[in-house]
Amino acid sequence: MPRYPEHLRGFDYTGPNRYFLTMCTHQRARHFVEGQHVTLVTEQFQRASREQAFAVIAYCFMPDHVHLLIAGERDDADLKRFTKYAKQYSGFYFRQSTGLVLWQRYGHERVLRNEEATPAVARYTLANPVRAGIVHSPADYPFWGSFVYTREALLEYIQRAA
Repeated sequence: MPRYPEHLRGFDYTGPNRYFLTMCTHQRARHFVEGQHVTLVTEQFQRASREQAFAVIAYCFMPDHVHLLIAGERDDADLKRFTKYAKQYSGFYFRQSTGLVLWQRYGHERVLRNEEATPAVARYTLANPVRAGIVHSPADYPFWGSFVYTREALLEYIQRAA
C-alpha cells in the first residue's frame, strides 16, 4: 500500500473539472488561527488560480488545514500544476515570514462527479467550522471565502443546497 494518496488511474486531471482539495499543515501545526497567515496564503492561492486557470469557488481555512472547491476554467487547466504552485508560492512566503515549513508533502483531492452539485459541496466546505464546534454558523467564521463570489453571495449560493 502506498504511503501517499494515489491519483485516479486513467484520469489526467486537466480540463474543466471540479475538485475538492484538502491540504494539511506540516505536523498539523495550527497556523490558520492567525488572520495574517490566512491572508498570506489566500493571496498566493489567488496568484496560482489566475496563472493556472482555476476558479476557487469556495475555500475554508481550518486551524491546521484548508479545504478548496475549485473548477478548471480552460482545457489546459491542470490540477497537479495548480496544487504544486499554490503550495509552493504560499509555502515560500510563509517561510519568509515565519521561518517555518507550512505544508505536509501530500494533500487529498476528490474529483467531483457530474451529478455532485457544486452548491452542496460548497455548503459542506463552509460548514467545517460548525462541525468542528468552532462556531454556530458559517457566517460567524472569518476564514472562508471565494475568488468567484462575495461572502454574502456565497452564503446565498449554498442555501440552494439546503
